[in-house]
Amino acid sequence: MSDATAKNLIEAALLAAGRPLDVEQLRELFDEFERPAADAVRAALEALAADYADRAIELKEVASGFRIQVRDSVAATISRLWQERPQKYSRALLETLALIAYRQPVTRGEIEDIRGVQVNPNIIRTLLERGWVRVIGHRDVPGRPELLATTREFLDYFGLKSLDDLPTLAQLRDFETLGVQLEFEDANATAAAASGEADAADSVEASESKPPAATGNAAGEAGSEAAAPVAARAPGD
Repeated sequence: MSDATAKNLIEAALLAAGRPLDVEQLRELFDEFERPAADAVRAALEALAADYADRAIELKEVASGFRIQVRDSVAATISRLWQERPQKYSRALLETLALIAYRQPVTRGEIEDIRGVQVNPNIIRTLLERGWVRVIGHRDVPGRPELLATTREFLDYFGLKSLDDLPTLAQLRDFETLGVQLEFEDANATAAAASGEADAADSVEASESKPPAATGNAAGEAGSEAAAPVAARAPGD
C-alpha cells in the first residue's frame, strides 16, 4: 500500500469516527498483511497536519488520540450550522474544575478551604456526570473524604494532550480558552460570590454563549462558560 493511500484512509477514518483515534486504532483499520508500522502511521499523520497548514481545519492530538477539527479563526461562523445552544456553566463550577485540575488529587473540603465558600453538591455531581472528574481514592484522614481528579475526557474536551499542557497559574488569569480564573478581583467580589454560589445556579444551565473554538475548545467569556471544539463532521452526520 502506498503512503498516499494510507494517508487517505487515515484521514477518512478521522473524519468518520466522530472521536479521537490513537495510533493503534488507526493501524487496526488495515488488513494484517498490509498493516503499517506505528512510525508509518505517525508519518501519515504528520503529512496530514502539513496538508492542513493553510486550511480552515487542523489535525489535533489530544489525550485519547488524534482528531480533525475546525480552527479558531472560522469556528464562530461554522458553529452557526447547529441550532442547539451550548451549555453554560457557572463561575463556581469552572473554578472548582480548575482547582481539581491544578491541585489533584484534591478533596471537596480542600477545595472549600481554597475558595473560602462551600461547594454546592450539584457542582461535583455535574462534573462527575459530565465525565470531567472522577473519584480516584480516599484521603487517609478522619471521614476518608473522596479524592477527586480529572479524566481523559476532560483533556479531550479542552483540547489538551496531557496535564502538562495546562497553562501555568501565572498565565491563567488571561487564559480565556479555559474560561476560568482562580482568584477574585478583591474581597468584596469574594463576599458577593459566597452569597450566591451555594444555590441551584451552580448547576448546568442552557444559555446563549460565545461559539466554540477549535484550540482549547473551552472558549467563552472568562469565568462564565465552556464550549466544546467544533469537530469536522463526515457527510450525513
